[in-house]
Amino acid sequence: MYLEHFGLRELPFGITPDTSFAFAGTAHQEALNTLLLALRSGEGFIKITGEVGTGKTLLCRRLLATLGEGSVSAYLPNPYLEPRTLMLALAEELGVELDKDADQYHLLKSLNLALLEFARQEKSVVLCLDEAQALPMESLESLRLLSNLETEKRKLLQLVLFGQPELDQRLANPSVRQLRQRISFHYRLTGLKADEVELYLAHRLRVAGYRGQPVFPRAAVRLMHRASKGTPRLVNILANKSMLAAYGEGRQEVARRNVVAAARDTEGAHLSVWRMW
Repeated sequence: MYLEHFGLRELPFGITPDTSFAFAGTAHQEALNTLLLALRSGEGFIKITGEVGTGKTLLCRRLLATLGEGSVSAYLPNPYLEPRTLMLALAEELGVELDKDADQYHLLKSLNLALLEFARQEKSVVLCLDEAQALPMESLESLRLLSNLETEKRKLLQLVLFGQPELDQRLANPSVRQLRQRISFHYRLTGLKADEVELYLAHRLRVAGYRGQPVFPRAAVRLMHRASKGTPRLVNILANKSMLAAYGEGRQEVARRNVVAAARDTEGAHLSVWRMW
C-alpha cells in the first residue's frame, strides 16, 4: 500500500483498537480519570457510554493496562449471555474453577468464596463488560446480585459497563431500577474536538514511524472533522482513504479533494461535506 511512499513502519489508521496508538484526547483522558477515581473509591458500578466509534473498547483496554498488581481483572467483550453462563464466564476469566452442573445459587456462593479469597490477598477484582447494551435484562439483574457481594469494608467485585447510548435505555427499565441506583460514577464519551483532530492525526502518524512534513494541511483537517463529527473510527477511515488517494496521485500531502472523495466513499460520513464541495 502506501507505507513505503510515506516512510511508515505500519498502517497508522487501522480501526482495530490498539493501545499503542492511544491518543489522550480530552474526553478519553477525563473518562479514564473518572474510571480510576471510581475504582480507587471502591464503587460497585461504573458506566461509560458513547456512540459507535468513539473508542469505548480502546478506553477499556487502556483501563485494564493501567490496573496494577493489586488488582485482578476480568474482561467480557460480548456479554450477550444468560445469567448462569455469565457467572461461568466471569469465573473462567478469574481463573476460578466452578462446578458447571451447579445451580445458580451454588455458582454465586462459589464465586463469593473466590472473591473473599482475593480480598484476603488484598486484591481488588474488576469486571469490565464491553457492548453492555447487549446484556439481557435477566443478566443485568444477575450483575446486581454479584454487586451485593461485599465485606463490612468494601465491595468484593467492581463492575464497569461500557456501552452504546442504548444501555441508558435498558437501565431506564423499572425492573432494573435497583441496579441503576447503584451506578455512582458515569461518563459519556464524545468525539474529538475540532482542534484535537490535527493532533490526533499527527500522533498516529508519528507512532507509525512518520517523520516528514505534515501530511494533512489545516484545510483537509477541517473537512475531515466536519465529515466525521470527530468520531475517531470515522477519522481513521477517512484518513486512510485520503492517504491512499494522495499516494495514487504521487503526492506527499493530502488535498481537500482527497478528503471529499473519502467522505463520499464512506458509510456514516456526513455527506454535506462533499455535496457542498
